[in-house]
Amino acid sequence: MRKLLFTLPLLLPTSALAQAAAGWGSVGQQEEKAFSWTAPLWPDFWMAWTPATLAVFVGIFSAIALIGILEVTRFRDGIERRGVLGLTTTLGDRLFITLLGSVYIFLAWLGFVGQPVWVPLFLSIGWGVFVFSKV
Repeated sequence: MRKLLFTLPLLLPTSALAQAAAGWGSVGQQEEKAFSWTAPLWPDFWMAWTPATLAVFVGIFSAIALIGILEVTRFRDGIERRGVLGLTTTLGDRLFITLLGSVYIFLAWLGFVGQPVWVPLFLSIGWGVFVFSKV
């Protein structure tokens, strides 16, 4: 019987031990939620906005705004150039090609490899540097 009493605490999960030590005072309290990139920001909203989707949309619209400001203030004529692809492109065209290529890189990575997606992130950044310097 003594062996059973000594081994019983080892068999219980740690959360059960913590609840047993806290007593009945912690029964009605909610657990603290940690930050999650996939948790919805507004649960009752019609679209599932998560911190990750919000960051992607803010990044895209910020890039479009930055290119627009550069086109209006610094480069009034646009920086048209004929690059590796044989296209005459401006800053906006290069941004569009970069975003479209990044989407294809991520979709191909998810289709062939899966997660994590750190490698396609760096590939997409490299693609963007290449497009803005050579295309």
